[in-house]
Amino acid sequence: MARQTMFEGLIYDENENPVMTSIVAGEAQYVVDDDGFHRHIDAEYVDRQILSFFLEQLSQNKDMAVEQAMEMMGQDDLLTKAAIDDSLSHISADQIIAQGVPAQARDMLGMFGFRVVINLHGDVVSMEQPAAPEEGE
Repeated sequence: MARQTMFEGLIYDENENPVMTSIVAGEAQYVVDDDGFHRHIDAEYVDRQILSFFLEQLSQNKDMAVEQAMEMMGQDDLLTKAAIDDSLSHISADQIIAQGVPAQARDMLGMFGFRVVINLHGDVVSMEQPAAPEEGE
């Protein structure tokens, strides 16, 4: 069970209402208002669904992610590329949950329009994410 919510402020219910967060017995919860009844949903259950999506996107675009990381580091050598590639290959949802998502990263996701809609059971119904600009834009 998670001790913190990873995507606080980015989760909405199916009626487009922001989902609140709470800590119950030391465990993080997303709280969906169901006509006055507050349904508590294990935050890790919701967060793992979102992380699974991100990790899938990362694996599909790993070459681009490696190039971007090398560019940000100002490195362009084979050893750096191999180290970044290996790190990205071994990242897991468990590691991310253990570390958490920095508040600045969460705020940036929100500013870019990222949001997640969940149902009353905590299942992800949809994810809105900003689109990358097309070539030439």
